[in-house]
Amino acid sequence: MSEIRLIPFVLEDVMEISKEEIPYGVEMINAPAFWREGEKGQSVVVAVLDTGCDTSHPELANRIADGRNFVEGEEDDYTDAHYHGTHVAGTIAATLNNAGVAGVAPDVKLLICRVLGKDGSGTYQGIIDAIDYSVKWRGENGERVRVISMSLGGPNDVPELHEAIQRAVLEGVLVVCAAGNEGDNKEDTNEHAFPGAYKEVVQVGAVDAKMKLAPFSNTNDEIDLVAPGVDVISTYPGNKYAKLSGTSMATPHVSGAAALLIEREEKLFGRELSEAEVYAQLVKNTLSIGLTKKAEGNGLLVLNAQEKAVCDKDTYRAMRIPMETAAAKDPDS
Repeated sequence: MSEIRLIPFVLEDVMEISKEEIPYGVEMINAPAFWREGEKGQSVVVAVLDTGCDTSHPELANRIADGRNFVEGEEDDYTDAHYHGTHVAGTIAATLNNAGVAGVAPDVKLLICRVLGKDGSGTYQGIIDAIDYSVKWRGENGERVRVISMSLGGPNDVPELHEAIQRAVLEGVLVVCAAGNEGDNKEDTNEHAFPGAYKEVVQVGAVDAKMKLAPFSNTNDEIDLVAPGVDVISTYPGNKYAKLSGTSMATPHVSGAAALLIEREEKLFGRELSEAEVYAQLVKNTLSIGLTKKAEGNGLLVLNAQEKAVCDKDTYRAMRIPMETAAAKDPDS
C-alpha cells in the first residue's frame, strides 16, 4: 500500500494570545449555547488520527486520555513533530481556562493517534491499525471512543482502509473526515479524496467567516455538511497558536460538535445512541446556506439548528451579519 499524506492546507500565521478568545468558527456553529446548558463534551472520547499532539500545551494537557504512535519512534511517543495535529486537537478540545482559545467541546477527552510523521506523511497500514486501535481502546472507567476525526487523505481508494472504517461504524463509532482541498471553486464539479469520499464517513467541506464556500473545498455527491475552515485559530506547539486554512480545519469543528450532541442527546434519551442516530443528530443541526448539494451537502453545521425551521432569507441574513461584522473587525481576515 502507498503512503497517505496531510491534505494540502495553508499556514496563515503563528501567534501568541494572552486572554481567552472564542474562535469565530466555534461561535459560528453555536457551540457556546451548549456550554451554557452545561454540555461541554465531558463524557465523550474523540480519537484524533493526525501528526500527534503537543501534550504539554496548556490548552490540551488535561484533555488527553491516552495515545499511541503508529509511525517511526517509540509506541508511546505521540507528541507532535509537525503542528497540524495540535491545531486539529485544539479546535476539538481546547480548554476553557481564561487564556488562549476555546475548542468546540472544551471538556472532551482525546485519544491521540500519531499516524503521520514530521513530514506529514504516513502509511495506509498505520492508519488502518490506528482505526482498529481506537475502536478497541477502553479507558480506566470503561470509556470508549465515540468519534474518530481524520483530517488527512489521498487520491487512492484503498479497500483495506475502507474495510477498517466499515468495522468502526459497525462498532458504533462516528468517523469524520475532511473532504479535501483540491476544489476548483465551482460548486457543481466532482473532486474526491479518500477516506472522505467513502459513504460511511461524515465528509466535511469548508466555508469562510462569511459563510461562503472556500475556493479550495472539494465538492462531490458525498459531502455531508460544511463547517468553518478558513483562517481558523487554534493551538500550535510550543504554547503558541496559529491560523490555518483547509478542510482539515473544518473537520474538527464537526468532530467536537458530534461530542456535544452525543452528550446532550444521550442524557435526553437515557441510553447510548447508535452511530446512525448520532449522524442523524448532526444532519438535524444543519442549515442550508444556499449552495448546491455537491458543495454544502445537508448545509452548514449550526448547533440547535432545529430551533430554526428553515434558513430563509431573513434567517440567513440574521446569521450572516454577525459573522461579517466579526470578519470586518479582524484585520487579518
